[in-house]
Amino acid sequence: MSDATPPVPPLPEQPAAEAARTTGAPDAASAPVYDPATDPDNTGVPTSLHDDAAAVGRGFFSALFDLSFRTFITRRLASVFYLVGLIAIAIGFVVYLVNGIVGGASLLSFSLGGGITAIIATLIIVPLIAFISIIALRFIIEAVVALIAIAENTERTAQHTRR
Repeated sequence: MSDATPPVPPLPEQPAAEAARTTGAPDAASAPVYDPATDPDNTGVPTSLHDDAAAVGRGFFSALFDLSFRTFITRRLASVFYLVGLIAIAIGFVVYLVNGIVGGASLLSFSLGGGITAIIATLIIVPLIAFISIIALRFIIEAVVALIAIAENTERTAQHTRR
């Protein structure tokens, strides 16, 4: 075993703040200011930084039929998908709850214990599955929206690094 200490890297010639000032860092006044209060989709991704001037005038249907997939519509439709999913889960909840209670009530005439067990199981399991389904729906939609936001940010970064 040796007591050798790892080599220490040399110190830079000047502090980072001074190096940033002397290399001509972009002016803070030239960069667009992001205001979270004006963020239309509340994702934290500044919309003022979009450089694709052609995409500004595009409507929803032109973006929908964009065969090159340069415009993402998923973030615009996320709330619609979530609402439709919630409605589907609510309809399923009502159908399974009513069917479970009616089925359990019909079992009461044949087997008192079986009917009561079916009703209690329905009252516990159906709301639990509906709740888990709502959580899963939210996770899936948030994951897709986050993936699209990553793709948009990566594209924007690639556009800014091209020279």
